Parts: sequence; C-alpha cells; structure tokens
Amino acid sequence: MPSRTLETWPHGAIMLDAEHTRFALWAPDAFYVSVEFEEGKSVAMLPQADGWFVVQLQCPPGTRYRYNIDGEQDVPDPASRAQATDVHGFSVVVDPLAYQWRQSHWQGRPWHEAVIYELHVGVLGGYAEVEKQLPRLAELGFTAIELMPIAQFPGERNWGYDGVLPYAPQSSYGSPEQLKQLIDSAHHYGLAVILDVVYNHFGPDGNYLGTYAKGFFREDVHTPWGAGIDFDRREVRDFFIDNALMWLLEYRFDGLRLDAVHAINDPEFLEELAQKVRQQVDTGRHVWLVLENEFNQASLLERGFDAQWNDDGHNALHVLLTGETDAYYTDFAEDPTGKLARCLSEGFIYQGHTTRHGHARGEPSGHLPPSAFVLFLQNHDQIGNRALGERLHQLCSPQALSAATTLLLMSPMIPLVFMGDEVNAEEPFLFFTDHHGELAEAVREGRRNEFADFASFSDPERRKRIPDPNALQTFRRSAPALADCGDSQLYRQLLSLRHQHILPHLPGSIALGAQVLAAGAVTARWRLGNGSLLQIDLNLSADSLNYPAAEHLLFVTQASGTEQLAPFSARVSLTHSPVGEHP
Repeated sequence: MPSRTLETWPHGAIMLDAEHTRFALWAPDAFYVSVEFEEGKSVAMLPQADGWFVVQLQCPPGTRYRYNIDGEQDVPDPASRAQATDVHGFSVVVDPLAYQWRQSHWQGRPWHEAVIYELHVGVLGGYAEVEKQLPRLAELGFTAIELMPIAQFPGERNWGYDGVLPYAPQSSYGSPEQLKQLIDSAHHYGLAVILDVVYNHFGPDGNYLGTYAKGFFREDVHTPWGAGIDFDRREVRDFFIDNALMWLLEYRFDGLRLDAVHAINDPEFLEELAQKVRQQVDTGRHVWLVLENEFNQASLLERGFDAQWNDDGHNALHVLLTGETDAYYTDFAEDPTGKLARCLSEGFIYQGHTTRHGHARGEPSGHLPPSAFVLFLQNHDQIGNRALGERLHQLCSPQALSAATTLLLMSPMIPLVFMGDEVNAEEPFLFFTDHHGELAEAVREGRRNEFADFASFSDPERRKRIPDPNALQTFRRSAPALADCGDSQLYRQLLSLRHQHILPHLPGSIALGAQVLAAGAVTARWRLGNGSLLQIDLNLSADSLNYPAAEHLLFVTQASGTEQLAPFSARVSLTHSPVGEHP
C-alpha cells in the first residue's frame, strides 16, 4: 500500500499512525473550516493553497467527526471512510490496517476465468448474509461475485446508484470490517469480488459539495442527474482515482465495474484511472476493470480496461426471446437475428451504426478478443427497469431460455448472471429507494412517467399500479429465494463443461464469424487458444431447421437427431483442430 502522504491520499481523514489522523477537505468556496467532534470539541483547520483546509490531530480510530463550513453548516466528510448513521450524520475515522486478512496470499484470478454473479447486498441481508451464499455459488461454478454499488446513500435501502459518499461502505449493510470479511471469505472459496462504482454523478440527497466546492461541478455540462462533474480539475480526478485505489488496495476488491461512463464522457480521465490502478497494484495481482458505456468505445478496451458490458448482445437476445420492441428495444427490432450474429462475431452490434434517434453510436470492435465483452441475459437494469420487475423466465418459454442460457455460459464472451437467474426466482427485482417528503414524491412520479413510452403503460391510470419505489414492501418483494433446486442443474452442468473444456483455452481465442440460418437462428464459431474449434448453433424460433450438427457434440438442450436443429434449442460442439489449420 502506498505511503499515506498529502500527495498520495489528499482527501478525507487519513490515519498516519495508531493515534494520529490528518483531516483534509477541499473547500475552495469556504473562508473558514473546522473539524467538529461528537463529544463537542471543535478544531480550526488550517487553510492551504488551492482551496485546501488541513489539520493533523491526535485522534484514534472510531472517532466520530464532521466539518463545519464558515460557522454556518455542518457537513459529513465527502471522503468519509464510514458513517455512524446516515449520509447527514457523523463520519467515522477508520483504520484501514486493522482487519487481519486470512487469505493474505490471494492474487486474484485471470480475467478469462471470470464467470460473474451480480447481486444486491441489501436485499440479501447485508455483508454477513451474502457471505453465507459463497459456498453455493462456488459449487455451482461461478468464479466471481459483483456487488451493486455500496457507497453510502440516503436512507436504509437503495439500488446504490444514489450514493453520495463514495468512500463509505453503506452502514445499513454492516461495518467496513464485515465487508472485508466478506471479501476475505470469497477469496477462500476461490471467488473474485467486483464492485460496481458510480463516478458519473452523486445522488439527490446528502451531497453537500456544491455549497463549499462549486468547482467540483460544471454548470455548462449536464447529465440526467444534474450538473456534470468537472473531471478537468486535479482535485476532482484525485477524489475518484483515490477512491478506486482505496477499494482495490485497502479492501482488496479484485475489480471495479464503472457505471455509465458515457455520462462521464472523458476518455482521458478514464485512461488515467486505469493507468494509476495498473501502476499501484502489485505485480502479479489480477485486477479487473470493466466499463458500462453506451458509446461502445472499443478504443478504451485497449487502454487499460479489460471489458465492457455488452448491452447490445442482451438487447438483441431479449427481442428474440420475448418479441418486445418498446423504447430502447426499438433499435433491435429490425433484423434481430442478423444483429445477434454481428454480436457473436464482432462484439458490439452498434459500431458506428445509426440508432433510432438518428445519430451514430459505437466504434469498430471486431478486432477485440471475445473476452472483451461481458454478455448477460439479465442484470439489475434489465429486470429492475421493467415496471413490474419481471424476470426473463416469466417472459419466454423455458426451452428458449435454456437455449439462450447455453449460449451465455458456453460462448467465449465473459458471462454474467443476475442473482436468482440460476434458480428461476419467482420474486421480481423492483426499483426501490428510501426517500422522504417532496423527493419521495418526485421519485415516485418520475418512475411512473418513465414508462409512458411503453405500450402497456401508456394509460396514466395503469402507470399508477407501478410499485412505489419508497414503500418498504417494494424492497422486501425484491429479495429472491435462493434455495438450490432443479433449475440450478443446467447452470451446474454448463459451468462444469465451461471450466473443463473452454475456460482454460480462452486466452488467444478469436471469433471466426456467425451465420444467420433462419429468422431467430444462428450458428457461430470461435477458434480457442489451443486450436480447438468451438461452434454454437442456436435456434430461438418455433421451427425445426435442417442443419446438421458439427462433430464432437459437447452439449445439446434438446435431442432431435444430428441433422435437425430443434425449435428453441442450442447445440455446442468442440472439435480439436491443429494450430495453424484454418477451417
């Protein structure tokens, strides 16, 4: 871990030794700043150059404090390492070295071994309850868990994308030590741990930065959540880069998934973040950096980032599985089979192609390896952004879902599964928050108005049936029952085959192209790193196809003879081919 100087860790309350803490706040719009302690003591902070206020005090871990701006307003530390209660209360001094790691020699897993299980810590009951799921997930064949954002947010329950204190793990989920224990236990079971981080905005309740550091934001650039963050400022860049380093170095997360970086729209900042992570992580340690990026900037995947969530692939599959073409699915309504074939052979579907809004989106991606793309049938967005939170098994036939799951878990792309998929959970995953007063009303109405473009909710009266995000019952209904059952067998079988036949040979894999067989049916081939030829035939239509199976059939969802590709089925073949021989 790098030395904790003002240059290397400028923001927040940093313990210098067992008894001394340095407090530092960037407050360029303040004239006077003090640090206020819960027991009543107040200490003036010393003004420094460029808007900084700093003081070093005898102060042990566990001390509760906050800042006072100009004698008028008490605020939490924006770089708080923990909150005593909520986002408006006292921050807590944390000793990052106090936890005694059991798996101290863990170096992570190579990216090509990733089989990711995305989960929400809150609905599963907190850090300690998530820990209880680890043996089951490892036994099923997952190699990583991904936590939806855990940065401190207002209230007790939230998806996590309303966080306002990025350095503080959500207090209602447990303590920083319990979070570290979860990560430590995951490593014991061979599971890497990814954290979803939000660097594109702050939530609407509890962000005080604008009152004493207006330069944190740009009024000339707006995002869906308000004024854009000014990543041109060194102090702002450091705030987020140091946050990424804290999660990776102090908490030993194995990777980060950066939410909606198209709303950051600053490739230079993203590249600097990736560069500093690669510089400061120990040589030999595997750390994963993954993007969500509507711009499909393939170039970023050659500049320090391992992969991007491939929403394109999900959207094409969703249209084929459900027939839904509302809202953003409109871009995939025309020739979804051809679009899926492009995804399987080139990664992104939109690579400069024009969207329904009339503008081009994306960059060419066919030169990237399949592992540069994270594929999924569902995630928190694609379930939770439905008005009623239905899961895919409630929207399509079980045979079609099994076929699509086979493609997901056996293709050389990196598979991601959302909690509950593996057991066909009946519980929805709804959008939930814990706001109050006018903000709660605004969120409730805003949520309902989001669905005006969907035919089934065009009637305002019908939209009133959409669950209230702030109701406790909305949160409680979203907790999936995860008891193992027969539905898990498909996942167990496919992931066993992936670990045995595909995963070891993913480095060096290349796509050899995909072909449309008929509406709803494609065949795709990849050459694996050991020279083997992987072929997946997928038929999401109701018609049987005359298409013979390749040699060395590895898996089939429905037996229909070697000359026929059954309706709603998938076949996987793996043929050894000497390196250098091209089919």
